Formats: sequence, structure tokens, C-alpha cells
Amino acid sequence: MAHLPQIRIPATYMRGGTSKGVFFNLTDLPQAAQIAGPERDVLLLRVIGSPDPYGKHTDGMGGATSSTSKTVILSKSTQADHDVDYLFGQVAIDKPFIDWSGNCGNLTAAVGSFAISNGLIDPNRVPQNGTAVVRIWQANIQKTIIAHVPITDGEVQETGDFELDGVTFPAAEVQVEFLDPADGEGAMFPTGNVVDVLEVPGVGSFNATLINAGIPTIFVNAADINYVGTELQDDINNDDKALAMFETIRAYGAVKMGLIQHIDEAGARQHTPKVAFVAPAKEYVSSSGKAVAMTDIDLVVRALSMGKLHHAMMGTAAVAIGTAAAIPGTLVNLAAGGGERSAVRFGHPSGTLRVGAEAQLIDGQWQVKKAIMSRSARVLMEGKVRVPSKR
Repeated sequence: MAHLPQIRIPATYMRGGTSKGVFFNLTDLPQAAQIAGPERDVLLLRVIGSPDPYGKHTDGMGGATSSTSKTVILSKSTQADHDVDYLFGQVAIDKPFIDWSGNCGNLTAAVGSFAISNGLIDPNRVPQNGTAVVRIWQANIQKTIIAHVPITDGEVQETGDFELDGVTFPAAEVQVEFLDPADGEGAMFPTGNVVDVLEVPGVGSFNATLINAGIPTIFVNAADINYVGTELQDDINNDDKALAMFETIRAYGAVKMGLIQHIDEAGARQHTPKVAFVAPAKEYVSSSGKAVAMTDIDLVVRALSMGKLHHAMMGTAAVAIGTAAAIPGTLVNLAAGGGERSAVRFGHPSGTLRVGAEAQLIDGQWQVKKAIMSRSARVLMEGKVRVPSKR
């Protein structure tokens, strides 16, 4: 039997924030995969190495975690006053499924760098030295993001002394602004309330803040689900009962947010919404062994992504945290001490992160025009990824 050779596709393997993924220029993909649909999904699944019943991604570019099983497709923007269109795909590890329902805030930090280095940005917008302001259209959620990319001698500067908890080595700082971060699927608070009572059969009834900002997120108090808020990955991810509980909370929260009609639909929407639990500031030791003092932070937050506790914090969830913290009365705001605030520093499993947001009450509705945080990005490898041909 004759076997077809592998095809070669130009690609770049990049770290953005505490995530990494495979980046493509849309026009470099095979013709059939340049259009959204099954052909594209099958190709990207094979690039990552999913589905993998062994949970290792040995035969692909994925890292077998929600933070490292990601794909990005970029193209010159079709939107006025934007430079690049950014499409993100969250690849499931053990299922033949790519979730296109949300954004990856961490990888957003790498979008501007890739766009500049791959000729997707008007050269006139890139200074010889200084900062290039890249206007990104986030195609998944139909939102504008601004990335401030450092430039040295006409090229993207990736090295630097900016340290980001959850990333081992320092790099250049990339400031990212999420404009009008309320998610594109509806109101910032889909129920109209900053706090709701969420009833979850088999788990209980407890307060929850359901917010569409950065990414749809369900915030609950750690104490209401018998946690303290300083847990690390092994405390959650090795507990099948706990993971099942969080998935049940996620499913019922998704219904209450209007994202799905029935809890059975949650399995086909794994990337969104997220579930996070919060608590007032507490001291703890991060996963790297770094001591985090109560005085270092305003609150502690832990969040799950693709069914597992995240090793740090998703960038989009950080936007949700910053937004919720800026709005009096949300569970995030109350855990941080309540009142008005334009920035918050929270503790996560790998350390701390600061995110800023400014909220306004307009005609009885809360609005946040911008959320800001700093990340870093770096090219890990560039060249061509090989994928077995199909008949």
C-alpha cells in the first residue's frame, strides 16, 4: 500500500504570557483549511497531536495542557482601523474537538510580534526604535485589543528584564489593552445582577458573579465550595470528584448566563465559560516555591481551564478579574476588600499578577471601557510544521 508524504506548512511556535501555541499566517494554510470548517479542524488537531488517549501529545506540537494546546491563525485585518485579525482555537487533548468560542488573552501578547515579523503590519506603523502600537481585531469575540510591542533597530525586541510569574525566564514587556472587554455574546452581567444565587444539584446553592468580560466567567467564593483559595494544581487536578464538581458548576452557570440552553451542551463548549473561585488575601507558597505574602496581594483567585486548574491565570480570565474587581459588590470586588478600585493585584498558583480596569455606571448599567495588563512573548521556533497527508 502506498502512503502519501507529509505536507509542510510554514508555522511559528510562540510563547505568549503563560501559554504557548502554534501560529499560522492564514495564507500559508492549505486552501481547504483557509476556510473555517472540518478541514481546518482536522488539520489543526493533527498539528497539535489530538485526540491523544495517552494525554501526552507525543505525536504533535501540543503540550498536553490547556495552556499549551493552542492554535492561532492571523491575517491582515478586514476591519477598518485595525492591523491584524486574530483567530484563536483551543484544542481539546483527548477529544477531536477545537473550541472557537473564546479568546486567549495570554497568546494575545504574541499576536503583535508575529504580525510585525511576518509582514502583516504596514511598515510605516513600525518605528525604528520605540513601541509599535498594533491594533488587533479578535475575531472569536469581535473585540479590539491593542498591543504595545517594543521595537529595537526595526525588529521586535523579545529579550528584556520583565518578569512574569508562571514564566521561568524574563523577557521584554508587552502591554496589552482590552477595549470594551464585555464579551461579545451579550451584556456584561447577563442576568442583570452583580451577584446571583447559583443552584447546582448535588453541589448546593451559593452566590456567584456571572460576568462577560475578557471571557465569560463564573466566580464563586472559595469557602462556599470548601476551599481556601490558595490551592495549587495537585490539590485539584488529582481529585476526580473535585473536577466533576467544577464541571457541574460550569454547566449550570453556562445555562444561567444564557450561553447554552441545557447542561448537556456544556461538553461541546469546553473553552467557555471559565470557573474561578476567590477569597480574601492569604499568604501561601506558589508552585515555584516563592512565598506570597498577604501584603503582596488584594485577593487570591484560582481558575479552571479545559477542566483543569490553571497553573497560573488565563489572560482573558485576568481581564474578567480586573473588570469584576472594579465593580462594587461583585464577589471579586468584595474579596479584594470592596469599594471603588481601578486596579487589583491577585495571587494565583504561580505567583501574582496586576490588572487594571476602570468601571462606570451609565444609565444603570456597568461599563468598562478598557482593561490593561502586561505580558511578554517570545518566538520559540519557526519553520515548517509537518502533517501527514490525507487521501
